Amino acid sequence: MKHIRTSKLDNERFNSIHTEEVLPKLKMTLNVDPSKTMQSIIGFGGAFTEASAYNLLRINKEQRLNAIKAYFDPVDGLGYTIGRVAIHGCDFSLDSFLYIDDHDDSLNSFSIKRDQPIIDLINDASKISGQKVEILASPWTPPFWMKDNNSPIRGGKLLPKYDQIWANYFVKFIKAYEEKGIDIFSVTVQNEPMAVQRWDSCIYEAHDEARFVKVLGKTFEENNLKQHIYIWDHNRDQMLERTKAVLSDKEANKYVYGTAFHWYDQEEFEEVKKTHDAYPDKHLIFTEGCQENGPHYGEYQVGERYGRNILNDLRNFNEGYIDWNLFLDDVGGPNHVNNLCSAPIHIKVFHEEVYRNVSYYYIGHFSKYIMKNAVQIESKADQDLYYVAFKNPDGSYAIIVQNEKDEDYTVEIKGLDEPINILSKAHSISTLII
Repeated sequence: MKHIRTSKLDNERFNSIHTEEVLPKLKMTLNVDPSKTMQSIIGFGGAFTEASAYNLLRINKEQRLNAIKAYFDPVDGLGYTIGRVAIHGCDFSLDSFLYIDDHDDSLNSFSIKRDQPIIDLINDASKISGQKVEILASPWTPPFWMKDNNSPIRGGKLLPKYDQIWANYFVKFIKAYEEKGIDIFSVTVQNEPMAVQRWDSCIYEAHDEARFVKVLGKTFEENNLKQHIYIWDHNRDQMLERTKAVLSDKEANKYVYGTAFHWYDQEEFEEVKKTHDAYPDKHLIFTEGCQENGPHYGEYQVGERYGRNILNDLRNFNEGYIDWNLFLDDVGGPNHVNNLCSAPIHIKVFHEEVYRNVSYYYIGHFSKYIMKNAVQIESKADQDLYYVAFKNPDGSYAIIVQNEKDEDYTVEIKGLDEPINILSKAHSISTLII
């Protein structure tokens, strides 16, 4: 056994021990089978929002570099390799904005100049990572005059007569980012298409999404774009229903790479597996989750929420994990509609301090040790702790165990060269690299 990953926050609560130490009577047997494989992993990351880029411009260059390293350094950071950007404004922009002048249906005024701080941040992250950070892009709303409510906020629907112009806008965006050296590996049709928000939002019923996917897919083909198209990009509880509805349209089906989903509302992890089982040829990616309602400094329950959600989604065939904002300030923003949230890293602007939240360390138990192209292997246990196992491309195994019980457990791992016993302490997470 090479190493057992433990959190730096609290050695007593998070530590794991080896077999020579005294182990508790409560026991879980975890059987792993490397011969039975599931999905491969594309990576872990977070969202390069305008708020995140802005917050790093509010502190000195040394701390900005430390903050980026904390996520993207493969040795001293979390090893992030993917990320997400908004196609023009979102709630975590400094305000609502577009890449074109109002009512410019020709798109001749298209410019991503405002995104330069985001682009700089992505390129700096790529340098630290040692590889290009690949980006998934999502719109929060089409331009306001293309919608039936003539507004960027409070939902509204894309007018069908604007489908082609809006699809062309996607193409303009992808090509503009590529010219800046940014790889857009995929897009989603719409962020949270069933949420009427007081910030940038747009409603797509299933038939609306299927209709637009057909236009977008054809437009990508005509422009020789290979970016994947994900549908839904909203909560788990309706992901199977939406996927079935869109994919029942045979023409739309051929353009849909997979289903993107968020964690808000209920933790209905079985919906992820049901979606995979119904469409095993399609793909799944988690594209957003955070703890709402401002900063949650030092709250272990938030860390456990992260670990529980990441782990269970991975068990159910999820292929990639993208957290929400990379960097928020002291109050959980900026957010132009005061929809403040927590993040794994907060920038305490006045003190120019980079603060790592509990969630940061929980994410690291996955992102730092499950490599790109790692494959999940079968794992089964006789107790209801949380667990998942992967085989990495270098031949090592990463096994994560999360214990949310109030009791310590001995965990015996079987199925590899020899049995391994570890201690899983109450309210802990441990990663074994074998």
